[in-house]
Amino acid sequence: MNMESTGLIYFSPTHTTRKVLEGIAQGLQATDARHFDLTQPDAIPQSSRNMNQDLVVIGAPVYAGRLPPVMVSRFKRIRGNGVPAVIVVVYGNREYEDALIELRDLALEAGFRPMAAGAFIGEHSYSTTDLPIAAGRPDAGDMAKAQEFGKSIRAKLMTASGELSECLQVPGSIPYKEVNSLPGIAPATNEAVCTKCATCVSACPTAAIDRENPGCTDTERCIRCCACVKVCPVKAKSLDDPRIKQIAAWLHANFSDRKEPETYV
Repeated sequence: MNMESTGLIYFSPTHTTRKVLEGIAQGLQATDARHFDLTQPDAIPQSSRNMNQDLVVIGAPVYAGRLPPVMVSRFKRIRGNGVPAVIVVVYGNREYEDALIELRDLALEAGFRPMAAGAFIGEHSYSTTDLPIAAGRPDAGDMAKAQEFGKSIRAKLMTASGELSECLQVPGSIPYKEVNSLPGIAPATNEAVCTKCATCVSACPTAAIDRENPGCTDTERCIRCCACVKVCPVKAKSLDDPRIKQIAAWLHANFSDRKEPETYV
């Protein structure tokens, strides 16, 4: 099978998923790797939504054991046209639960042929200096494993003699788990520190932050990815709602032991 062109399709507000996919792409050794970034609204023009690459790598973060609904809705605009796919989820060192099987089903529905899968670890959105949760990940060890994963996929594809017809088996449950939402929560802004540079506005994947007044966030649109918190150059943004702080403390206390990536080829 040819392995010249590769597409990287991802939703990655804090760039951890994108980083993992780029590591996998290095292992694949594709001469042409094209990015299809779903993070921002309408980032992919209509003319680029029909895939014709030799292989695509599809990546998404895990939110409460599921895929982010905004990522799912944007991904459904893409047509796979029978292209083989590697599916990857990135979670914050707790559990990925049903996210990987949900991504497999989503890829199948879009017309891709999933042939390998991985679950990698990235710094949790709620991670802070005081309560680190998988801080700094994916790190050098994760990236080395991402590259090795890419190499193993390449080896499988280069030796494949026929169609990849077998349905990829991955962990997860059907029906998928229900997710309990926490309405009315968004990062707060320290107005005394904020310079209104609008870096957070550009980083927000759902256009929830007012460009004229970056201290104002639409809680209905906010998905609490914390991209705004992590990119603010003066640390004016913080997710300090007591409910989130309680969750972060629980995650720090119970899920600080290092977990390693899992791959299925």
